[in-house]
Amino acid sequence: MPSLSPRPAHTAVDASRRGPLATPAEVAEYLGVPVKTLYQWKYRGIGPKVHKVGRHLRYRWHEVDAWLDQQTAYDLTA
Repeated sequence: MPSLSPRPAHTAVDASRRGPLATPAEVAEYLGVPVKTLYQWKYRGIGPKVHKVGRHLRYRWHEVDAWLDQQTAYDLTA
């Protein structure tokens, strides 16, 4: 017979880090680019990390922000 013990509760840190997943339309609006650009970036492997949930694409906000931070590190003097 399976144990009926309760599952461990998630900590507040886990809940705040997890957050809602973003749709391509939400990320496109946030970045100020067309949704089609996100699809091209996914195909070329250069955009923010994307996850398939069933047949839908979803983004984690903290990964979008981390990718965006990496994009701002370039040299204007070259």
